[in-house]
Amino acid sequence: MEVIVDILTQSGMRSEWHACMLAWLLFFLPVMLFATSRIRAGHEVNLRPLAGFDALRGLSARAAESGQTVHVSLGVSGISGEETAATLAGLTVLDYLAEQGATFDAPPIVTVADPTLLPVAQDVLRHAHARQGDIEDYDPKQVRLISPEPTAYAAGVMDVLGHEPLAANIMIGNFGDEYLLMGEVGAKKGISQIGGATNPQTLPFVFASADQVLIGEEIFAGGAYLASLPAHIGSLVAQDVMRLLGAVIIVLLVLAKLIGLA
Repeated sequence: MEVIVDILTQSGMRSEWHACMLAWLLFFLPVMLFATSRIRAGHEVNLRPLAGFDALRGLSARAAESGQTVHVSLGVSGISGEETAATLAGLTVLDYLAEQGATFDAPPIVTVADPTLLPVAQDVLRHAHARQGDIEDYDPKQVRLISPEPTAYAAGVMDVLGHEPLAANIMIGNFGDEYLLMGEVGAKKGISQIGGATNPQTLPFVFASADQVLIGEEIFAGGAYLASLPAHIGSLVAQDVMRLLGAVIIVLLVLAKLIGLA
């Protein structure tokens, strides 16, 4: 690894940090591609249980049985900023719930804060209905643009939680302090809540109000857990391998330091 970092640094990399990240990526990609190919060939991978994703399975069916639906909040960001990854994680969950909602005639209510996200979320619902062959039941008004201002967005979501017949409230994406305002209303209404966020300052609010929690990078595993996509599962396997490799390298370096080899 150090040899590769030195070569990349000497070849014009701006810093050793960038060279190290690129070297790590060069190791990661072959592992991910190999794992993905094995999964596509039929090799089974046992993913560790994540209660947040487990709770999503069958949620739309239960909502339909009770004459209710589910609410999905995609956070306060859009798809053109630093928090795009968290927003895309929310869209992955929405795609699953939209498919289930179209199947059981209980499409989710979706709230967005950023205008760039409105047509994308609507397209997710439209494609879900198209795959089920009932495109005429698609209603673009199921996706509601509230406000790009976080506090105003929270107020709009609180109104939805307070007045709509909801079986569950799912909030996955980029959130700030406004999460607590929305989560508190859901908790007081007795609505089952699933929350996921990457912002460390938001996680205490998620734990305080949600029944099931997706912590940090767990929100990015939706493609593997909900859709069982080989590339996503392969990515998770590769991440576990790289974590193990990183731990081994750290232990070896510590041992080498202790015995005077480094």
